[in-house]
Amino acid sequence: MKILLLKPSSLGDVIHALPVLRLLKLHFPDAEIFWWIDSALAPLLEGDPDLAGIVRFERKRWAKPQHWPEMLRSIRWLRAQNFDLVIDLQCLARSAAFAWLARGKKLVGLDEVREGARGFYDLAVPRKSFHTHAVDWYLAVLPPLGVPVHKNFQWLPDRPQIAGDVNQKWFSENSSLITHHSKLILLQPGARWKNKRWPVKYFHELVRSLAEKFPAARFAVLGGKDDAPLGEIILQAAPDKVLNLCGATSLPEMIEIIRRGDLLITNDTGPMHVAAALGKPLVALFGPTEPRRTGPYGQLENVLRLALPCSPCLSARCAIEEKDKCLRDLSPATVLTRVEKLLA
Repeated sequence: MKILLLKPSSLGDVIHALPVLRLLKLHFPDAEIFWWIDSALAPLLEGDPDLAGIVRFERKRWAKPQHWPEMLRSIRWLRAQNFDLVIDLQCLARSAAFAWLARGKKLVGLDEVREGARGFYDLAVPRKSFHTHAVDWYLAVLPPLGVPVHKNFQWLPDRPQIAGDVNQKWFSENSSLITHHSKLILLQPGARWKNKRWPVKYFHELVRSLAEKFPAARFAVLGGKDDAPLGEIILQAAPDKVLNLCGATSLPEMIEIIRRGDLLITNDTGPMHVAAALGKPLVALFGPTEPRRTGPYGQLENVLRLALPCSPCLSARCAIEEKDKCLRDLSPATVLTRVEKLLA
């Protein structure tokens, strides 16, 4: 049996979709499963024990006509595989078109009114309610296929080699930042939407307070290279205890750092979903987005948000006069109280 999964992006969405892969492989152990993914996120799935292969979607490259022959070759390769089952978990016209062009024997997708994607599917699976979490919605494609849904799987398998590289690079015995008795607190100050970012000065203040209350604690700031200035601001709160890793890690390394950490304090962004998948304690700071739909799966009790009339607005732009009030009014003292509770 050959199966194609389509979920090209983003990081959090791919993490949400991984249980579908795990349960398909458990139910069809001999199946060859392939994943169509944005090339920038491909390292997340490279070497995955449940995958027979990765099909790279070169979104930026294929936007240029001179690279369309590459795209056509990819489509021809997909057709040649004679997939028995194709599952589109992106439910956009682009992914649905690729799924349809793969010419699998059965095409399953998500029933959402976005760009008419559902018109391509043999079976469209509706979202149970507006507040149904993305993970549960993705998993809903399985029962119609005769695949039972349960939680007896490892969401993100161990990568011992990468974990060893991470320890050697940043957390060896010779590191002045980390000791065997340290609590490693991770911080994620960035987010794709600027109005999903808790003010960086609050992160700075929080780290300063935590460093005073927990002298053995050490901190690492995660994020992309564009988040490096945020990491430097946080680092200044306790220069001898903070490691700014923004832009310094690969995706697999970031996952292993979160696996190694004791607690993640995070905005609504991809690493938050990694921590939830790993079952790591976290404090998630929410403003414009709805945690019941896309919050840390299994840890919604660790979401902090203010009950404002305008929140969640589900918009990347704040429309009220007091900009970003939903996060600016979430005080460092409030977050500190929740962090102390989890550390205790």
